[in-house]
Amino acid sequence: MNTEIIKIDPENIDPQALDKACEYIKRGELVAFPTETVYGLGGDAFDPNASRSIYAAKGRPSDNPLIVHIAEISDIYDIGKNIPKTAEILAEAFWPGPMTLIVEKSTSVPYETTGGLDTVAIRLPSHPIAREFIKRSERFIAAPSANTSGRPSPTMASHVIEDLSGRIPCIIDGGRVEIGLESTIIDLTESIPTILRPGAISLKDVAAVTKDARMDPGIGEENPSVRPKAPGMRYRHYAPKGELTIVEGDRDKVIERIIEECQTRTKTGSTSAVIACSESAKEYRDCLVFDIGAKMREEEIAHNLYDTLRKLDEEGIEYIFSESFDSPDMGVAVMNRLLKAAGHRVLRV
Repeated sequence: MNTEIIKIDPENIDPQALDKACEYIKRGELVAFPTETVYGLGGDAFDPNASRSIYAAKGRPSDNPLIVHIAEISDIYDIGKNIPKTAEILAEAFWPGPMTLIVEKSTSVPYETTGGLDTVAIRLPSHPIAREFIKRSERFIAAPSANTSGRPSPTMASHVIEDLSGRIPCIIDGGRVEIGLESTIIDLTESIPTILRPGAISLKDVAAVTKDARMDPGIGEENPSVRPKAPGMRYRHYAPKGELTIVEGDRDKVIERIIEECQTRTKTGSTSAVIACSESAKEYRDCLVFDIGAKMREEEIAHNLYDTLRKLDEEGIEYIFSESFDSPDMGVAVMNRLLKAAGHRVLRV
């Protein structure tokens, strides 16, 4: 299959170029497109065959629901039913933006899109290309991240090309995305809004508008044996090809231990590298260091995470040692992705 790459400037959208991409969707085919979080692999959410094609292209488990992307807040009533008041409150506060809401699905949404569940995940993206793409396609767009299953999510079109060129007919190249981590997923089918996947919108943000919210205990690093409610969070995700280990503890001891680990790998003829914040990157003497950003700027670390993991693959690194980036806000989402990428391999010093 030949994959057509359509370049579109998000600041000056060419409607004819975008309509060309929309024709693929209208024919039941797939298109990768940029959102403010990561690139998505889109198909008609109401077309069971399109959803099956998404799973096949990604190699994604079929019990992992797809997120349905909409263009207007009112569209939620065409996709879900028994919409709670909390959904309206959250939508007014955070849409368009990096938030996905889970509600009961309407009969018009096929089970192929929801992974066999009676609930549906819905998101209204803020990226101008994504919004216009949904509107002009005249379809609701089901879309997971546009990567092969298990790989780091794509934040640039080049990442999508690397994973899916020849497997899908069209990729919209809209440049690098803004946030770099997937949306916050909030389950509204329970009495208390429950975050099933952390993202740019934090638990504190959600609780501020709903007055009550909680985090699904299954996604916490403190108890990795508990199965998270969101099917997608049960699988290993975001993983580089090399073995990733997160090193936690006192700052100086972490640096000392990572240097020791890298030296050991060098002596055995293996390649190793370090993922570090800007504040400590220069202290890893004689190590290959990937500076992921300043610890005081969580958004910068989130923005660079997946690109860094892919660069490590390009360098053919066999062993990767990462500092911990936990914090009450965006750092929760960063650590969630790192832990999944490492298969919960944590070294405490």
